[in-house]
Amino acid sequence: MPRIHPETALSLAWIIALAASLAVLFIGEVLGQTPCVLCWFQRAFMFPLVIILGLGLWWGDARVGRYGIALALGGGAIALWHLGLYSGVIPERIQPCTATGPSCTDNNQLIFGIPIPLLAFVAFAMIGALSAISLKETRP
Repeated sequence: MPRIHPETALSLAWIIALAASLAVLFIGEVLGQTPCVLCWFQRAFMFPLVIILGLGLWWGDARVGRYGIALALGGGAIALWHLGLYSGVIPERIQPCTATGPSCTDNNQLIFGIPIPLLAFVAFAMIGALSAISLKETRP
């Protein structure tokens, strides 16, 4: 299996974080869809990843991946919970998804037929895995 260079792994993690952040900003600001509380919590983990991983790449900090892992675990846990609520595995209503507010259960929350909570979980999982790969080569 080919090995991924640590800087390449970190660059890919940063690109995924940047793409995810720009996508949710587009959905909210351009399309006008208000995020639910769980979406906001996930954003609180995703947005800093762009800055932290980007600065780590710029400054050549080979250990910045550990922060990527921590933030990806937190955001991934919320995204997994959100996905469980969305799919009905967790029998609880998504808050504050109401008829008058944002709704995570309608077709507005699908991108190319894929639910946004699933996309968020996959993004966090990939960022966490790539951040971990970036650390493998830095240990003495």
